[in-house]
Amino acid sequence: MHIWVDADACPGVIREVLVKASQRTSIPLTFVANQHIPVPPNAHITSLRVSSGFDVADDEIVLRCEPNDLVITGDIPLAAEVLEKGGQAVNFRGEAYDNATIKATLTMRDFMDTIRASGERTGGPKAFSPKDKMNFANQLDRIIASSK
Repeated sequence: MHIWVDADACPGVIREVLVKASQRTSIPLTFVANQHIPVPPNAHITSLRVSSGFDVADDEIVLRCEPNDLVITGDIPLAAEVLEKGGQAVNFRGEAYDNATIKATLTMRDFMDTIRASGERTGGPKAFSPKDKMNFANQLDRIIASSK
């Protein structure tokens, strides 16, 4: 297993959880972003800077992702492509995407985009909380344990 992170929007506290998990387990971890993401010196942890542009980081993750890899992202279309390749995807709050619900999740996302495009105010996501960090860490631990 390799852990790929859609790092442009990844909260700093989630980066810290991922770094500690990689250091503890020696699972390869790569942060992919169109900006420099500093990482600690560790043979298993890398940062991959891609050029700027729409979905460039997402496309690079899909290109490199293999079956059983884990992708950390809040991007639902990216998660759908990862699942299609046999990988796993989890958002920054620890919610796993799965094949049974990804189409409905994509449909809801598109529906909300349409509503926002019509000028309707829908509000944004709730603020990231310590509970979200804990949920993410617990989900990551479960995935790592099941991959052994």
